[in-house]
Amino acid sequence: MDHYDGEEGIDYMQQEDDWDRDMLLDPAWEKQQRKTFTAWCNSHLRKAGTQIENIEEDFRDGLKLMLLLEVISGERLAKPERGKMRVHKISNVNKALDFIASKGVKLVSIGAEEIVDGNAKMTLGMIWTIILRFAIQDISVEETSAKEGLLLWCQRKTAPYKNVNIQNFHISWKDGLGFCALIHRHRPELIDYGKLRKDDPMTNLNTAFDVAEKYLDIPKMLDAEDIVGTARPDEKAIMTYVSSFYHAFSGAQKAETAANRICKVLAVNQENEQLMEDYEKLASDLLEWIRRTIPWLENRAPENTMHAMQQKLEDFRDYRRLHKPPKVQEKCQLEINFNTLQTKLRLSNRPAFMPSEGRMVSDIANAWGGLEQAEKGYEEWLLNEIRRLERLDHLAEKFRQKAAIHEAWTEGKEEMLQQKDFETASLSEIKALLKKHEAFESDLAAHQDRVEQIAAIAQELNELDYYDSPSVNARCQRICDQWDSLGALTQKRSEALQRTEKLLETIDQLYLEFAKRAAPFNNWMEGAMEDLQDTFIVHTIEEIQGLSTAHEQFKATLPEADKERQAILGIHNEVSKIVQTYHVNMAGTNPYTTINPQEINAKWDKVRQLVPQRDQALIEEHARQQNNERLRKQFANQANVIGPWIQTKMEEIGRISIEMHGTLEDQLSHLRQYEKSIVNYKPKIDQLEGDHQLIQEALIFDNKHTNYTMEHIRVGWEQLLTTIARTINEIENQILTRDAKGISQDQMNEFRASFNHFDRKRTGIMDAEDFRTCLISMGYNLGEAEFSRIMSIVDPNRLGLVTFQAFIDFMSRETADTDTADQVMASFKVLAGDKNYILADELRRELPPDQAEYCIARMAPYTGPDAVPGALDYMSFSTALYGESDL
Repeated sequence: MDHYDGEEGIDYMQQEDDWDRDMLLDPAWEKQQRKTFTAWCNSHLRKAGTQIENIEEDFRDGLKLMLLLEVISGERLAKPERGKMRVHKISNVNKALDFIASKGVKLVSIGAEEIVDGNAKMTLGMIWTIILRFAIQDISVEETSAKEGLLLWCQRKTAPYKNVNIQNFHISWKDGLGFCALIHRHRPELIDYGKLRKDDPMTNLNTAFDVAEKYLDIPKMLDAEDIVGTARPDEKAIMTYVSSFYHAFSGAQKAETAANRICKVLAVNQENEQLMEDYEKLASDLLEWIRRTIPWLENRAPENTMHAMQQKLEDFRDYRRLHKPPKVQEKCQLEINFNTLQTKLRLSNRPAFMPSEGRMVSDIANAWGGLEQAEKGYEEWLLNEIRRLERLDHLAEKFRQKAAIHEAWTEGKEEMLQQKDFETASLSEIKALLKKHEAFESDLAAHQDRVEQIAAIAQELNELDYYDSPSVNARCQRICDQWDSLGALTQKRSEALQRTEKLLETIDQLYLEFAKRAAPFNNWMEGAMEDLQDTFIVHTIEEIQGLSTAHEQFKATLPEADKERQAILGIHNEVSKIVQTYHVNMAGTNPYTTINPQEINAKWDKVRQLVPQRDQALIEEHARQQNNERLRKQFANQANVIGPWIQTKMEEIGRISIEMHGTLEDQLSHLRQYEKSIVNYKPKIDQLEGDHQLIQEALIFDNKHTNYTMEHIRVGWEQLLTTIARTINEIENQILTRDAKGISQDQMNEFRASFNHFDRKRTGIMDAEDFRTCLISMGYNLGEAEFSRIMSIVDPNRLGLVTFQAFIDFMSRETADTDTADQVMASFKVLAGDKNYILADELRRELPPDQAEYCIARMAPYTGPDAVPGALDYMSFSTALYGESDL
């Protein structure tokens, strides 16, 4: 059949052989297609005032075919030929087919001659192509088109309906519920879907066909009897009929969409008008509130009391906290509504909204700005008034506090200044009274500022018309009068004290000099006693020598200290002489210090007692440090010899194990001599251990004469013994390997040379990469699997290292493997002769019975073309003798 390739590569028709099979093998389908296609064509031709009766006959002259294409495409075709001859008919049909091809449809095996000749199969195929192109191709649902889009549309529309499962365009429609569901989904008033039954397809189909024809203007393209009586209704007929439903309902959908669009526009207009009304009302209410609020904020009537002003402030705070926030929200909402309204009007191509005069957003903003300005001024006025009243209250309270403090300070001061206590006072008492009076004068001068502040505060209260100014003035006057009296009495007492001071000045100076010199000398003696009794911890002879030097320097200062002591005691003796001479009352002690001559003498005696004790302690410690230094040098002299000796021996052993001087027996003999010399060195290690024990007992923790510790020596000695023993063991193992494997001395030397060459780090051990390089140089063709196998042999602990012993074991094993393979081949040739197999009897004859039976039990039979009973193959023979690993 025809094949149509559209612009998007959509298949519109089956291949010609499929069409032949469908039409020729199932006449029922051809009948359905005739009826359906005829009805479909008439549904369009009736728009031009005509129709067809027989689809293959009425299209033969091409006239109605061209008319059909013009109706369904809306385009004009070329002028048809009006003649009755065959050539005229073919010309008309070709014009129709050319028009179809111009729409991107590729027609295959459909020619004008077949249509003119009335070929029903070709005519039906052509009509099906037209239906696909003009009725089905443009259907698009969720990114699917044509047949798939139409099927998906049906599935979406019938999904909510019970017993409807549209999966195709044939058997899914047999019960008629699919057609009824499509109609009910779009026009529920036309069908009572709940009364339909799945087991009554005839009623369902006829109901759908009749309703569609009567109410939906969809012609009856199918017969219920044909659909029910056919096992598989014709897919093309069903698709054609269902596409009519799609186009019918899609037109209704467009009308519904247009109506919805009109409703939406009306709803938007109504919503916009409501927003305009809301804006006008909200703007009017907000402006009225601002008009009422501003006069209240502009009221500046002051209050006389702080309580009243605080109440005003609280009212203002309530305004800020309770009344204004909702209005701020209203203003914000007003602006939001205005912007939203303007946006909606602009989106709907409507003119912008213009509020009534005085209610513009800018008008509201200006009014709001005036409100906030009044609010700011009112707040500043409130705060200033509160600060003014606070200032008055603060000044009054400050006056009362300062007056109370001053009055408390002056209480008893006049009586004190009139006392005559200095006449019978001692020197210390006079001195104290004079100092006390000087302090009082300083205090009095300091209070001068307070008196002036009290007077200034009183003056300011008078200027601010403080309500209690009379009592403030009276109290201020009393304070000023008392202040003048205190000044006169203070001057009189000062003169009396100064006269007495001159009489006792000498004694006062002596007391002061005694205190100045006694205090530092007393501190020096206390520091000296502390230093002389201080315990010391030293670790070197230099440290004890430093302490001894410092002590000698201290002793050198003792004569000068004794002179200072005698001078201080002389001052005290002079005071005593003056007291006795002038009969001065000296009942008190030195007012400048608590130190007395008895205390000075006692501490001096203690210092003199501690000096020799310190001498003895330093001498003993010096002797101990000398002994410690001797122990350090003794240990260091030995350690500085033993440490390098151990290191040298380690290096020599390493060279012996790597170098190839002489046979393995020579190397073994040399190493055993080394071992003997090392063992003979043990007494020196033991002697060093003894010296180390003495150092530990002496609590010596460092030794500047050596970098070696006993721990270093012990570790080195143990490593040396371990290394010589391990090296001897390796040489012995190499000898065993050589003898067991039959390796010559030249081979051993070659192994050692290869190992040393690839031991790039010269540690006596190759890493994995060095070992790989060595094997490659010896001709091994290594893959990862083979190298892993070899490493599992030479490095079973998976350390990534290969010792020389493991190396020679591997090399000797590889040599042995080659010999084994040769031996197997030789044994085979001897026993088998010219045959390709070995007989079991030959094994029993050549081998001991138990060994022969052992091999026979493990060999596989030979299966070659020349096999005989009891024949065994070579590979199983080799495996039995040497195992698979040797092959």
